[in-house]
Amino acid sequence: MYQRLRDLREDRDLTQQDIATLLKVSQATYSRYESGALDIPSSSLMKLAQFYKTSIDYLLGLTNNKRPYY
Repeated sequence: MYQRLRDLREDRDLTQQDIATLLKVSQATYSRYESGALDIPSSSLMKLAQFYKTSIDYLLGLTNNKRPYY
C-alpha cells in the first residue's frame, strides 16, 4: 500500500530502523506502516512529508506530484 514510503527510504539508502527512530516508533511498527498492515498516524505522515520534502498527498498516492504545497 505504501510503496512510495519504501521507495523514498531506499532512494536515500536508509533502513527501516532509521525512519523508525525519526518517528520514535519501533522498527516493527514502521515495517507495518510500510506494508499497510497498520495505519500511519497523521503526525507521522506530517514528519515523513517534511523529512522527504514532499506532500502527504504524494505519500498516500493521491497525486504524482512530489512537490510540497508550501
